[in-house]
Amino acid sequence: MTDKKIIAVVGATGAQGGGLARAVLEAPDGPFVLRAITRNPSSAKARALADAGAEVVMADLGDEASLRAAFEGAYGAFVVTNYWDPDVAPGQSRSKLELAQAANAARAAREAGLKHVVWSTLEDTRPYFRHLGTDVPILEDGYTVPHFDAKAEANAYFNEQGVPTTFLETTFFYEAFLSGQGPQRGPDGRLVLALAMDEAALSAVAAEDIGRTAYGIFAAGQRYVGRTVGLAGTHATGAEIAGLLAKVMGEPVDYRPLAFDQLRAAGFPAAEELGNMFQFYAEASESFVAHRDLEHLRTLNPRLQSLEDWLLAHQEELRATL
Repeated sequence: MTDKKIIAVVGATGAQGGGLARAVLEAPDGPFVLRAITRNPSSAKARALADAGAEVVMADLGDEASLRAAFEGAYGAFVVTNYWDPDVAPGQSRSKLELAQAANAARAAREAGLKHVVWSTLEDTRPYFRHLGTDVPILEDGYTVPHFDAKAEANAYFNEQGVPTTFLETTFFYEAFLSGQGPQRGPDGRLVLALAMDEAALSAVAAEDIGRTAYGIFAAGQRYVGRTVGLAGTHATGAEIAGLLAKVMGEPVDYRPLAFDQLRAAGFPAAEELGNMFQFYAEASESFVAHRDLEHLRTLNPRLQSLEDWLLAHQEELRATL
Protein backbone atom coordinates (compact mmCIF):
# COMPACT_ATOMS: atom_id res chain seq x y z
CA MET A 1 0.00 0.00 0.00
CA THR A 2 1.11 3.54 -0.67
CA ASP A 3 0.03 6.74 0.97
CA LYS A 4 0.82 8.73 -2.16
CA LYS A 5 -1.97 10.75 -3.71
CA ILE A 6 -3.24 9.83 -7.15
CA ILE A 7 -3.31 12.65 -9.69
CA ALA A 8 -5.54 11.77 -12.64
CA VAL A 9 -4.35 13.58 -15.73
CA VAL A 10 -6.72 14.16 -18.64
CA GLY A 11 -4.76 14.29 -21.87
CA ALA A 12 -1.68 12.71 -20.30
CA THR A 13 -0.28 11.91 -23.75
CA GLY A 14 -0.81 15.47 -24.98
CA ALA A 15 1.14 18.70 -24.71
CA GLN A 16 -0.33 20.10 -21.49
CA GLY A 17 -1.18 16.94 -19.59
CA GLY A 18 2.08 15.40 -20.73
CA GLY A 19 4.03 18.04 -18.85
CA LEU A 20 2.25 17.12 -15.63
CA ALA A 21 2.59 13.39 -16.31
CA ARG A 22 6.35 13.74 -16.71
CA ALA A 23 6.62 15.96 -13.65
CA VAL A 24 4.97 13.28 -11.50
CA LEU A 25 7.07 10.47 -12.98
CA GLU A 26 10.29 12.45 -12.55
CA ALA A 27 9.59 12.84 -8.81
CA PRO A 28 9.30 9.23 -7.60
CA ASP A 29 9.96 10.37 -4.04
CA GLY A 30 7.30 13.06 -4.29
CA PRO A 31 3.78 12.98 -2.87
CA PHE A 32 1.97 11.88 -6.03
CA VAL A 33 1.49 8.95 -8.37
CA LEU A 34 0.23 9.25 -11.91
CA ARG A 35 -3.02 8.00 -13.37
CA ALA A 36 -2.79 8.79 -17.05
CA ILE A 37 -6.16 9.24 -18.76
CA THR A 38 -6.25 8.77 -22.51
CA ARG A 39 -8.70 7.82 -25.24
CA ASN A 40 -6.17 5.38 -26.64
CA PRO A 41 -4.24 3.40 -24.00
CA SER A 42 -2.59 1.32 -26.72
CA SER A 43 -0.85 4.32 -28.31
CA ALA A 44 2.93 4.51 -28.19
CA LYS A 45 2.81 7.49 -25.82
CA ALA A 46 0.40 5.74 -23.46
CA ARG A 47 2.53 2.58 -23.46
CA ALA A 48 5.60 4.67 -22.68
CA LEU A 49 3.83 6.17 -19.65
CA ALA A 50 2.84 2.70 -18.47
CA ASP A 51 6.41 1.49 -18.90
CA ALA A 52 7.56 4.45 -16.78
CA GLY A 53 5.27 3.40 -13.93
CA ALA A 54 2.00 5.20 -14.62
CA GLU A 55 -1.43 3.66 -14.25
CA VAL A 56 -3.04 4.14 -17.66
CA VAL A 57 -6.83 4.20 -17.96
CA MET A 58 -9.14 4.81 -20.87
CA ALA A 59 -11.70 7.61 -20.67
CA ASP A 60 -13.24 10.17 -22.98
CA LEU A 61 -14.31 13.71 -22.13
CA GLY A 62 -17.48 13.03 -24.09
CA ASP A 63 -18.37 10.13 -21.79
CA GLU A 64 -19.11 11.27 -18.24
CA ALA A 65 -19.32 7.71 -16.88
CA SER A 66 -15.83 6.90 -18.13
CA LEU A 67 -14.46 10.06 -16.49
CA ARG A 68 -16.20 9.22 -13.25
CA ALA A 69 -14.54 5.79 -13.24
CA ALA A 70 -11.17 7.29 -14.14
CA PHE A 71 -11.36 9.81 -11.29
CA GLU A 72 -12.47 7.25 -8.69
CA GLY A 73 -10.07 7.05 -5.75
CA ALA A 74 -7.89 9.93 -6.98
CA TYR A 75 -6.92 12.91 -4.86
CA GLY A 76 -6.93 15.35 -7.73
CA ALA A 77 -7.22 15.75 -11.47
CA PHE A 78 -5.86 17.96 -14.19
CA VAL A 79 -8.55 18.75 -16.76
CA VAL A 80 -7.95 20.20 -20.21
CA THR A 81 -10.18 20.28 -23.28
CA ASN A 82 -8.96 20.71 -26.83
CA TYR A 83 -10.98 23.18 -28.88
CA TRP A 84 -8.82 22.33 -31.91
CA ASP A 85 -9.33 18.55 -31.65
CA PRO A 86 -8.96 17.21 -35.22
CA ASP A 87 -11.59 14.54 -34.52
CA VAL A 88 -14.40 17.10 -34.21
CA ALA A 89 -16.93 16.46 -36.98
CA PRO A 90 -17.15 19.08 -39.76
CA GLY A 91 -19.82 21.64 -38.92
CA GLN A 92 -19.98 20.66 -35.26
CA SER A 93 -19.82 23.57 -32.85
CA ARG A 94 -16.41 23.30 -31.23
CA SER A 95 -17.34 25.66 -28.42
CA LYS A 96 -20.53 23.75 -27.54
CA LEU A 97 -18.58 20.50 -27.56
CA GLU A 98 -15.92 21.99 -25.30
CA LEU A 99 -18.57 23.26 -22.88
CA ALA A 100 -20.20 19.82 -22.77
CA GLN A 101 -16.85 18.15 -22.10
CA ALA A 102 -16.03 20.56 -19.27
CA ALA A 103 -19.47 19.99 -17.74
CA ASN A 104 -18.89 16.23 -17.87
CA ALA A 105 -15.54 16.62 -16.15
CA ALA A 106 -16.96 18.89 -13.44
CA ARG A 107 -19.80 16.50 -12.62
CA ALA A 108 -17.46 13.50 -12.65
CA ALA A 109 -15.03 15.31 -10.34
CA ARG A 110 -17.82 16.09 -7.88
CA GLU A 111 -19.18 12.55 -7.93
CA ALA A 112 -15.71 11.08 -7.42
CA GLY A 113 -15.10 13.42 -4.47
CA LEU A 114 -11.89 14.90 -5.81
CA LYS A 115 -10.10 17.16 -3.37
CA HIS A 116 -8.39 19.36 -5.95
CA VAL A 117 -8.85 19.97 -9.67
CA VAL A 118 -6.62 22.14 -11.83
CA TRP A 119 -8.66 23.30 -14.82
CA SER A 120 -6.69 24.62 -17.79
CA THR A 121 -8.63 27.65 -18.93
CA LEU A 122 -8.36 31.09 -20.54
CA GLU A 123 -9.80 34.57 -20.12
CA ASP A 124 -13.15 35.60 -21.56
CA THR A 125 -12.27 38.19 -24.21
CA ARG A 126 -15.75 39.67 -24.53
CA PRO A 127 -15.74 41.88 -21.41
CA TYR A 128 -12.34 43.28 -22.41
CA PHE A 129 -13.55 44.23 -25.87
CA ARG A 130 -16.68 45.83 -24.41
CA HIS A 131 -14.63 47.76 -21.85
CA LEU A 132 -12.17 48.92 -24.49
CA GLY A 133 -14.96 49.86 -26.87
CA THR A 134 -13.50 47.58 -29.54
CA ASP A 135 -15.71 46.39 -32.38
CA VAL A 136 -14.55 42.94 -33.52
CA PRO A 137 -16.35 40.28 -35.55
CA ILE A 138 -18.70 38.03 -33.59
CA LEU A 139 -17.87 34.41 -34.38
CA GLU A 140 -19.11 30.95 -33.42
CA ASP A 141 -21.97 30.87 -30.91
CA GLY A 142 -21.68 34.59 -30.18
CA TYR A 143 -18.05 34.46 -29.01
CA THR A 144 -15.30 36.80 -30.12
CA VAL A 145 -12.45 34.33 -29.50
CA PRO A 146 -14.32 31.03 -29.12
CA HIS A 147 -11.40 28.95 -27.86
CA PHE A 148 -10.86 31.49 -25.08
CA ASP A 149 -14.43 32.44 -24.26
CA ALA A 150 -15.90 28.94 -24.06
CA LYS A 151 -13.22 27.81 -21.62
CA ALA A 152 -13.85 30.87 -19.46
CA GLU A 153 -17.58 30.20 -19.54
CA ALA A 154 -16.92 26.60 -18.49
CA ASN A 155 -15.28 27.82 -15.25
CA ALA A 156 -18.80 28.16 -13.87
CA TYR A 157 -19.43 24.42 -14.12
CA PHE A 158 -16.68 23.65 -11.60
CA ASN A 159 -17.96 26.33 -9.24
CA GLU A 160 -21.60 25.24 -9.58
CA GLN A 161 -20.65 21.64 -8.80
CA GLY A 162 -18.69 22.72 -5.74
CA VAL A 163 -15.49 21.19 -7.10
CA PRO A 164 -12.34 22.46 -5.30
CA THR A 165 -10.68 24.02 -8.33
CA THR A 166 -7.68 26.09 -9.29
CA PHE A 167 -8.23 27.96 -12.56
CA LEU A 168 -4.95 27.96 -14.49
CA GLU A 169 -5.19 30.59 -17.22
CA THR A 170 -2.78 29.77 -20.03
CA THR A 171 -1.64 31.81 -23.01
CA PHE A 172 0.13 31.72 -26.41
CA PHE A 173 2.36 28.65 -26.78
CA TYR A 174 6.03 28.92 -27.76
CA GLU A 175 5.32 25.90 -29.98
CA ALA A 176 3.36 28.17 -32.33
CA PHE A 177 6.72 29.45 -33.61
CA LEU A 178 7.25 25.95 -35.05
CA SER A 179 3.84 25.69 -36.69
CA GLY A 180 3.38 28.64 -38.98
CA GLN A 181 3.77 31.64 -36.69
CA GLY A 182 7.55 31.75 -36.60
CA PRO A 183 9.89 33.74 -38.85
CA GLN A 184 9.64 33.33 -42.61
CA ARG A 185 12.22 34.18 -45.26
CA GLY A 186 11.19 37.13 -47.39
CA PRO A 187 11.83 37.70 -51.11
CA ASP A 188 15.06 39.52 -50.24
CA GLY A 189 16.31 36.54 -48.23
CA ARG A 190 15.89 38.19 -44.85
CA LEU A 191 13.94 36.56 -42.04
CA VAL A 192 10.72 38.32 -41.07
CA LEU A 193 8.56 37.78 -37.97
CA ALA A 194 5.01 38.95 -38.72
CA LEU A 195 2.84 39.23 -35.62
CA ALA A 196 -0.38 41.17 -35.09
CA MET A 197 0.85 42.67 -31.81
CA ASP A 198 1.74 46.24 -32.82
CA GLU A 199 4.15 47.38 -30.06
CA ALA A 200 2.43 45.54 -27.19
CA ALA A 201 3.98 42.77 -25.12
CA LEU A 202 2.86 39.19 -25.76
CA SER A 203 2.72 36.69 -22.89
CA ALA A 204 3.82 33.24 -24.00
CA VAL A 205 4.66 29.88 -22.43
CA ALA A 206 5.99 26.43 -23.27
CA ALA A 207 3.15 23.90 -23.33
CA GLU A 208 5.25 21.63 -21.10
CA ASP A 209 5.22 24.30 -18.40
CA ILE A 210 1.44 24.27 -18.14
CA GLY A 211 1.56 20.77 -16.70
CA ARG A 212 4.67 21.47 -14.66
CA THR A 213 3.01 24.50 -13.09
CA ALA A 214 -0.06 22.39 -12.37
CA TYR A 215 2.26 20.01 -10.48
CA GLY A 216 3.44 22.94 -8.35
CA ILE A 217 -0.16 23.93 -7.65
CA PHE A 218 -1.05 20.41 -6.52
CA ALA A 219 2.09 20.30 -4.37
CA ALA A 220 1.24 23.66 -2.80
CA GLY A 221 -2.07 22.19 -1.72
CA GLN A 222 -5.36 23.62 -0.61
CA ARG A 223 -4.28 27.25 -0.48
CA TYR A 224 -4.67 27.36 -4.26
CA VAL A 225 -8.22 26.03 -4.26
CA GLY A 226 -10.60 28.71 -5.51
CA ARG A 227 -7.78 30.80 -6.95
CA THR A 228 -6.98 31.83 -10.49
CA VAL A 229 -3.35 31.61 -11.60
CA GLY A 230 -2.26 33.43 -14.76
CA LEU A 231 0.52 31.59 -16.56
CA ALA A 232 3.37 32.72 -18.82
CA GLY A 233 7.08 32.08 -19.19
CA THR A 234 7.97 35.30 -21.03
CA HIS A 235 6.54 38.74 -21.70
CA ALA A 236 8.04 40.28 -24.84
CA THR A 237 7.14 42.65 -27.65
CA GLY A 238 7.29 41.54 -31.26
CA ALA A 239 10.58 43.41 -31.70
CA GLU A 240 12.02 41.69 -28.62
CA ILE A 241 10.88 38.28 -29.88
CA ALA A 242 12.50 39.00 -33.24
CA GLY A 243 15.69 39.91 -31.38
CA LEU A 244 15.66 36.60 -29.50
CA LEU A 245 15.03 34.72 -32.74
CA ALA A 246 17.93 36.54 -34.39
CA LYS A 247 20.22 35.61 -31.51
CA VAL A 248 19.26 31.95 -31.78
CA MET A 249 19.17 31.76 -35.58
CA GLY A 250 22.43 33.62 -36.01
CA GLU A 251 21.05 36.11 -38.54
CA PRO A 252 18.85 39.21 -38.47
CA VAL A 253 15.10 38.83 -38.00
CA ASP A 254 12.92 41.82 -38.87
CA TYR A 255 9.70 42.39 -36.97
CA ARG A 256 6.72 43.32 -39.12
CA PRO A 257 3.52 44.19 -37.22
CA LEU A 258 0.44 42.86 -38.98
CA ALA A 259 -2.83 44.74 -38.87
CA PHE A 260 -5.58 42.80 -37.10
CA ASP A 261 -7.84 43.07 -40.16
CA GLN A 262 -5.00 41.82 -42.33
CA LEU A 263 -4.75 38.65 -40.24
CA ARG A 264 -8.53 38.19 -40.13
CA ALA A 265 -8.63 38.40 -43.94
CA ALA A 266 -5.74 35.95 -44.48
CA GLY A 267 -8.12 33.25 -45.69
CA PHE A 268 -6.86 30.23 -43.78
CA PRO A 269 -9.11 28.33 -41.34
CA ALA A 270 -9.53 30.21 -38.04
CA ALA A 271 -7.96 33.39 -39.47
CA GLU A 272 -10.80 35.52 -38.08
CA GLU A 273 -10.49 33.91 -34.67
CA LEU A 274 -6.72 34.40 -34.57
CA GLY A 275 -7.14 38.01 -35.69
CA ASN A 276 -9.52 38.62 -32.79
CA MET A 277 -7.19 36.74 -30.44
CA PHE A 278 -4.19 38.86 -31.32
CA GLN A 279 -6.27 42.02 -31.07
CA PHE A 280 -7.19 40.91 -27.55
CA TYR A 281 -3.55 40.12 -26.71
CA ALA A 282 -2.45 43.53 -27.98
CA GLU A 283 -5.22 45.77 -26.67
CA ALA A 284 -5.51 44.04 -23.27
CA SER A 285 -1.75 43.52 -22.97
CA GLU A 286 -1.21 45.66 -19.89
CA SER A 287 -3.69 43.79 -17.70
CA PHE A 288 -3.00 40.42 -19.33
CA VAL A 289 0.73 40.68 -18.60
CA ALA A 290 0.19 42.05 -15.09
CA HIS A 291 -1.94 38.98 -14.28
CA ARG A 292 1.05 36.74 -15.03
CA ASP A 293 3.74 37.25 -12.38
CA LEU A 294 6.82 35.38 -13.56
CA GLU A 295 8.54 35.58 -10.18
CA HIS A 296 5.56 34.00 -8.44
CA LEU A 297 5.18 31.39 -11.17
CA ARG A 298 8.77 30.26 -10.64
CA THR A 299 7.91 29.42 -7.03
CA LEU A 300 5.39 26.94 -8.44
CA ASN A 301 7.55 25.80 -11.33
CA PRO A 302 11.28 26.41 -10.80
CA ARG A 303 11.96 24.99 -14.28
CA LEU A 304 9.73 27.58 -16.00
CA GLN A 305 11.32 28.14 -19.40
CA SER A 306 12.04 31.57 -20.80
CA LEU A 307 11.42 32.01 -24.50
CA GLU A 308 15.16 32.39 -25.12
CA ASP A 309 15.96 29.10 -23.40
CA TRP A 310 13.15 27.34 -25.26
CA LEU A 311 14.29 28.74 -28.61
CA LEU A 312 17.85 27.59 -27.95
CA ALA A 313 16.58 24.09 -27.17
CA HIS A 314 14.54 24.03 -30.40
CA GLN A 315 16.80 25.90 -32.81
CA GLU A 316 17.18 22.95 -35.20
CA GLU A 317 13.40 22.58 -35.40
CA LEU A 318 13.13 26.31 -36.06
CA ARG A 319 15.62 26.09 -38.90
CA ALA A 320 13.68 23.19 -40.38
CA THR A 321 10.58 25.42 -40.72
CA LEU A 322 12.33 27.85 -43.08
